[in-house]
Amino acid sequence: MDKFDNNLFKQGNISNHIFKNRYMVAPMTRVSSESDGTPNERVHQYYVRYARGGFSAVITEGTYPDTAYSQGYENQAGIATEKHRDAWKPIVEDIKSNGSKAIVQLMHAGAQSQGSYYNEETIAPSPYDPNAEKVGAYGGEGKFQQAREMTQTDIDEAKRGFVQASIYAAEAGFDGIELHGANGYLLDQFLSEGINKRTDKYGGSVEKRLTFLLEIIKEVREAIGDDMVLGIRISQIKVVNPNHKWSGGEKEAETIFGILGRSEVDYIHISDDDAAEPGFGEGTMTMAAAAKAFGSVPVITAGNLADPDKAAGLIDRGECDYVAVARAALANPDAPNRIQKGMPLDEFNPDEIMSPKAYVKDTELSRDMIPNE
Repeated sequence: MDKFDNNLFKQGNISNHIFKNRYMVAPMTRVSSESDGTPNERVHQYYVRYARGGFSAVITEGTYPDTAYSQGYENQAGIATEKHRDAWKPIVEDIKSNGSKAIVQLMHAGAQSQGSYYNEETIAPSPYDPNAEKVGAYGGEGKFQQAREMTQTDIDEAKRGFVQASIYAAEAGFDGIELHGANGYLLDQFLSEGINKRTDKYGGSVEKRLTFLLEIIKEVREAIGDDMVLGIRISQIKVVNPNHKWSGGEKEAETIFGILGRSEVDYIHISDDDAAEPGFGEGTMTMAAAAKAFGSVPVITAGNLADPDKAAGLIDRGECDYVAVARAALANPDAPNRIQKGMPLDEFNPDEIMSPKAYVKDTELSRDMIPNE
């Protein structure tokens, strides 16, 4: 690979934050925290290696915001208590001291919860059975249970959880917050017509199905002010249905991205199976291009972008502003540094997803984990 020097490594900004390049670490489920959700030293070392490796921003795993119903996986990280907040502080400080922005993704699992330290019951906008097997790679076994319909009290409690977690994130020093509205978790469950059967203000048309998301966006923004970046992740695909598409296609995308773009978010983050492929059928725009066209805010996109030329092409064509990588980052925690130096990238090996190379189970970095400086 020749030395790489193009738009992928140009400085950019989202709101009042400057990003040194357009390469970010995508959020990835990490079941490596303590049983009560407290991030530990292996979580610390897992994240800091990406900052050392040259990524402009590190977006955390989906981190649960409350101790009621939000947790999705056993040993998932939380930011729901002061103990969680304090454990994140040195991690965030280390990420930032190595030149990267630290963004925490807040995730309420809803009906897709398969393991919780706090509650065995699950909730959703409407009674909902995901009708799928739990994710074995993240400790799940057997079928998901049926979630009960959320009451207004549940909805208010969930919103308070997002707000309080955002306050804890600010106190921990994070540069930004990303709301997880993708992949079939709670915010996406409200957006999904096949899951959300409510007849109150939270259900019905796509505009009404966005109400819960918009209320959370507004309340979080009010809580954190304008200094922190606020984004939202959106997808069509779901953990239990990777082939799912919005029934309204590009027209529905125009509505969703248009409304989100007019809200208080600073960016939209797209999650897709392949970010460079048509998002709504043959001959249609990519999801990122739709978000860019209709949302009028910076767009991050993720999905099969290990090839830096492919990733850069999306930026060059104006379909997105930033790219985020997951599997490629697991295989190459120092990918930006390698690419800029013209060094080859390692292939992702799915057999290593639960290995120390992916999770850094030991408290010290092994030799092969240390990024090239």
